[in-house]
Order: sequence, then structure tokens, then C-alpha cells
Amino acid sequence: MERVRVLVVDDSALVRKLMTTMLACDPAIEVVGTAADPLIAREKIKLLNPDVLTLDVEMPHMDGLTFLENLMRLRPMPVVMVSSLTVQGAEVTLRALELGAVDFLAKPSSDLANSFGQSAQEICAKVKQAATARPRARTAVRKLEVPPRLSADAVLPRVQTSGTRGGSPIIVIGASTGGTEAVRVVLESMPPDAPPILVTQHIPEAFSGPFAARMDRCSAMRVCEAQDGQPIQTGHAYIAPGSHHLLVMWDGAKYVCRLHDGPPVNRHKPSVDVLFRSMAASAGVGTIAVLLTGMGDDGARGLLELKQAGAATLVQDEASSVVWGMPGAAWKLGAAAEMLPLDHIAARLLALARQPHDGASRT
Repeated sequence: MERVRVLVVDDSALVRKLMTTMLACDPAIEVVGTAADPLIAREKIKLLNPDVLTLDVEMPHMDGLTFLENLMRLRPMPVVMVSSLTVQGAEVTLRALELGAVDFLAKPSSDLANSFGQSAQEICAKVKQAATARPRARTAVRKLEVPPRLSADAVLPRVQTSGTRGGSPIIVIGASTGGTEAVRVVLESMPPDAPPILVTQHIPEAFSGPFAARMDRCSAMRVCEAQDGQPIQTGHAYIAPGSHHLLVMWDGAKYVCRLHDGPPVNRHKPSVDVLFRSMAASAGVGTIAVLLTGMGDDGARGLLELKQAGAATLVQDEASSVVWGMPGAAWKLGAAAEMLPLDHIAARLLALARQPHDGASRT
């Protein structure tokens, strides 16, 4: 089997050395070169033809984002960003994912005595997975033209009543690698009165708040980082915080968000399986669930539980996924009733939401 050829780009000699050492732990990876700045990297890409690039952001001569944007326009290739897990690092990394980076990893620390093995394992896994990805630059999304649907409220106001379990359907989304952009495409296509949406995206704690803020700016819905006990409302989308699992519970009058500080599930916290299971228990047939691009299989079994509970279930197709791990695992498990390209998913979610949610009628 051919080894994955990697070019490490970072202005820090220490980080270049640490990255090279960790990648060398995997016999399936070969570090073919390093570069201290984008100008050197540009020439080494031409000379060495690497399979994957690891890229720092703050570098001399040209910042990493500008270099990434030029690279994805002129020579698209899998890029893994090396990021600091800070609010500022989150903003830059999310922008890099918009521009076409496949994934990101934490910048290695000089003190790796207690974490070298775990860090090396994560870095090697992400680089090998990136080598199989289909890099793509940000896609322009044509927003859905959804005509307003008038009800009797336009003529006669209705007396406000408390919510019931038989009310509006709830949409739940799970995603990982490539998912920040896939989630954007879905949320950007939603009207302001869309059914409530809950999202579990595998993302670090420092990134989930900035990610929710970015989604709020690009969507007609109100998007926020979920809080414990927060009521789930039409026209709102809730992003799982990177530090807790997100669940949906019925509190006797309405659905609310619940945050759970339990152990990682499928090595993830938040976990898609946890969100999907909570929906199967609390909403069942009133759920519309979709599993988007991502590495691994988190969410596959939860999606099957939802399908068995009568929910409508979808997955993103392989051609439009950056990594068809999670949706592919769910499809092979028989957990999804439909498989669609990314740019068709929002319209299908809205169509399903307009149908009576009795399970059998959703076709």
C-alpha cells in the first residue's frame, strides 16, 4: 500500500519537528518535506506533489488563509489546519473550513510527555482520513424561495396555548469532518419560520460558540449555542456545545434542550448518537433526522433507532460528502430511508416537515 505523502507547513521549527515526529509513528505516512512559509510551500508542492498538507495560520510573507484560498482555487488538495484551541483560533479555523480545508487539529505542545501517544494517534488518523477526502472550496448556495403560507391567523388571531407533544416536527442533524460547511449549506437554505433544528457537530469546546455565531449570521433562522433548559422553538437552531452532549427532553409542557456532562460516546462529546437516542425516546415519529459528512460511525445506530421509532431519516450522499464515513455507515446499516446530495437536503427536510408525521405518510 502506498504511503500518504505529507508536507508540513509551519513557521515554527519546533512545531515542524513535533509534527514530523508524530507523523513518523505511523508506517502508512511519509513526511516528504516541511516549509516555514507559504512561498516555500508553494514551490515544494510543485516539486514533491504531496497527498496532504498540514497548514499553520500565522506565517510570514503570506498568512495561511490567503495561501489556502489561492491553493483551493488553483490546485485543490486535502488540507488539515493546525489550530490553537482558542476563540480567536476558532474564528480562523472555521474560516479555513469555509475556504475548503478538510479538517483541523490542535497545535502540538512542546510538553508532550503525558500526551504524545494520544496526540500522535489523532494527528495520524486525521491525515490519513484527509488523504481520502474530496477537497472543495466554499459553495455558493441559492437560498430557497419559500412562499409564505397563510393560516387562519391572517384573519382571526388564535388564543395562545401551551405546546403539546403532537406539535411541530423537530429536525436533528449530526455531522463531523466537513460538517461545518455542510451544516452551513443546510441552515443557509432555511426560511425564518422553519421547524426547530438541533445540531450535534463534532467540534472542540472553544469552537462551538463562534461556530453558532457564524451560522446565525448566515441563516434566516436564529442560531445559538444550546443552553440547558432552553425551550425549543420554531425558527430557531441549537448547536451542541463542544463540552456537553445535547439531548431533547419533554418537560410536561414543551420540548427543551438538556446538556449532559457524561463520558464521550463513540469517542465524541458531543455525540450524535446521544442526540438521536434522546429524540427517539422523547419525540419519535415527530422527528426528521439527517446525518451529514463525517469520519467514523457516530450517529449511525442512533439514526437506526429513530427510523425504528417512525422518524423520517436521511443521509448525505457519497459524492457530495467530504468524508462518507458517518452517513455511509448509517446507509449500510439500513438506518436511512433516503440518500440525497447536500444541496437537496434542506428542501427535502422542509417537505417532510409539511407532511403529517405519522411515519407511514412520509414518502
